[in-house]
Amino acid sequence: MHRGLKSYLYGLILNLQFFTIIPFSKEVPITDHVIKRSVELFPLLGLIQGGIFVSGLYLFLDTAGFSILASALFLWLLIIIISGAIHLDGWIDCSDAYFSYRNTEKRLDIMSDSRVGAFGVISVIILLAVRFLFIFETISSLKPITYIFILLIPFLGKMFMGLILYYLPLAKDEGMGHFFKKALINQTPWIYFIFILIAGIGIYMLSPQYVFKFIILMSALVLIFIILRKKLVDWFDGITGDVIGASVEGVETFLWMMIWIYHYFGMV
Repeated sequence: MHRGLKSYLYGLILNLQFFTIIPFSKEVPITDHVIKRSVELFPLLGLIQGGIFVSGLYLFLDTAGFSILASALFLWLLIIIISGAIHLDGWIDCSDAYFSYRNTEKRLDIMSDSRVGAFGVISVIILLAVRFLFIFETISSLKPITYIFILLIPFLGKMFMGLILYYLPLAKDEGMGHFFKKALINQTPWIYFIFILIAGIGIYMLSPQYVFKFIILMSALVLIFIILRKKLVDWFDGITGDVIGASVEGVETFLWMMIWIYHYFGMV
């Protein structure tokens, strides 16, 4: 196998090992080159997760014949389980830190604390409850195109994770954020444009009328990135593994809200 192609394979395996519970026992070389490839393949990681979600939803609704409520619950659980709740842990830690209303140095200390505070518990309950609402009502108005939109949620969410790794400074020189960031000095996520282009072409071939809604999703993602690019530096002095995880959870919940709006107001 060509060395360049092999490095992409290693990068994908590394992503699956780090960000999912999918069992991969193969040992991969942890070099800057492989880490760089893994970040480039974050959108592919999202597509794999999205494929699992839409397959599970189809299985719950059409094959097993579960009710809409039960299918929504199982999909909600599947989303949490597949990632091993790794990003939810970041959401909890960042919530505790942010709502402490302390300076950035103290917030970083709070995020490093293994104990969970009241704000972290309350915020994760709200996040998961809101997401369940969006999932349930979206499934209640399910159409074939809904499966494509669900597929896009982790695809865009993991792309966002890559963007903040590329463009935001590190808050500290240790942890998960540093592990990935150190391989990306002076790098540009050009491959993300290719992923977006392929996704847009795919949607156009399936349902041309939904290309505009895909553009709206992309525009919303860009807007969130512009806002968070400054806010995360103000709040935490940059990114850490927890900040990255919290950003993914927040963005993917926001994308669920967008899909819910499309269905709720009859836009699909």
